[in-house]
Amino acid sequence: MSFRQMLANAAPDTETALTLGVFDGVHLGHCHLLKRLIQLTKPPLIPLVLTFSNHPVTVLRPGTFVGNITTPEQKEGLLKAQGIEAVVSLEFTEELSQIRAHDFVSILFDSLGMRGLVVGPDTALGRNREGDFDFLKKCGDEMGFWLESAEPFSLDGSPVKSRLIRSTISQGDVEGTAKMLGRKYSVTSEVITGDQRGREMGFPTANLKMDYRTLLPNDGIYATWAVIDGVHYPSATSIGIRPTFNLTERLVEVHLIDFDQDIYGKQLSVEFVSKLRDQEKFSGLDELIEKINQDVADCRSILEDDRGN
Repeated sequence: MSFRQMLANAAPDTETALTLGVFDGVHLGHCHLLKRLIQLTKPPLIPLVLTFSNHPVTVLRPGTFVGNITTPEQKEGLLKAQGIEAVVSLEFTEELSQIRAHDFVSILFDSLGMRGLVVGPDTALGRNREGDFDFLKKCGDEMGFWLESAEPFSLDGSPVKSRLIRSTISQGDVEGTAKMLGRKYSVTSEVITGDQRGREMGFPTANLKMDYRTLLPNDGIYATWAVIDGVHYPSATSIGIRPTFNLTERLVEVHLIDFDQDIYGKQLSVEFVSKLRDQEKFSGLDELIEKINQDVADCRSILEDDRGN
């Protein structure tokens, strides 16, 4: 199916004002752009976001891996929470990367009913990024849509970018990540059966099977909230390979504090509050258990302070 056909199939029944991009994370910079779109969109137009389920760089530079800050489902939910009425998500393909800017804009005009376009300060559409603001302004005058650019958004003097957020997540700086996202960083997966080592030590864990495309904080112990069926439970989360047991598989294990329910098969979201420490190798179980007890106590204190935030 061609790009034009995919858009036509996904198009709403009314004309639109839109913005487009990857929007991975739907961070504060994205929200700034979305707010501008919503401000400028007047009935009968509705605000629409055209987004991509994969990062264009993975197509433009084959072999490049880009971890996802949000899943497609999370992204759509976050976009709609900002007031976006329609979200169209497509895969960025080699075919799409070769479309000339004028043709691309024409497809948006015809297939999505685009009568307004809001772009970021560094947006450039089409093959070889030829569709800069001046080019798009000429297209708008020719086809009959208005064009606006959102002002750059900065936090503490620095622009907020998905690339920077991926870096802070990878470094385990979950507090810095939360500042740029405007919310706690979270990952979601199904609880699966583990090897029961935590339960044998008195610290049962919910083991999560993560999609390889999900970006995880670096190895260590984190104070977290575990969210099940919309309820937040205090928890301590371990990410890593458990070197004390000489294992090599990277796992996400969530110990829900003062919790004893069967949650196998349920969806569990982990909201990261703070990193306690890096992963360590201990001389034996007694030393490990002592450290885990301290980790749980530290998590209680951190989460109690966070509860009102």
